[in-house]
Amino acid sequence: MDAKIKHLEFIQAAVNRMASNSFLLKGWAVTLTGGLLALTFKQIDRRYLLISFAVLILFWLLDGYFLSRERRFIALYNEVRVKNETGIDFSMETHAFDKSCLWMVCVLSRTLVLLYGGLFVVHLTITFFL
Repeated sequence: MDAKIKHLEFIQAAVNRMASNSFLLKGWAVTLTGGLLALTFKQIDRRYLLISFAVLILFWLLDGYFLSRERRFIALYNEVRVKNETGIDFSMETHAFDKSCLWMVCVLSRTLVLLYGGLFVVHLTITFFL
């Protein structure tokens, strides 16, 4: 039973790292896009708006990547928790879950669409007013 618990702890640590990365990305995305939008208003320059839009899209895609990795580790966790003690091999391989946790599906997940989609709507609104 000790090997199973240790393996589950390893997987949980990976899930925590992915969630932490995702949280940091959200914070940076809001900060950078907000700052670039402020520069857009201050200098009325569309280049800042385009750079801000590119930053938003890149952070959205990267956050979707970390979410897909997190979901793969959660699927691995669920597989390991029902294994027998003799089947524990401490593998952190997640390729078996690639088809169930696709990157682009995660990019379009509800939480990411709400945050980044909201920022995207703000971009569109500002674009029409400039």
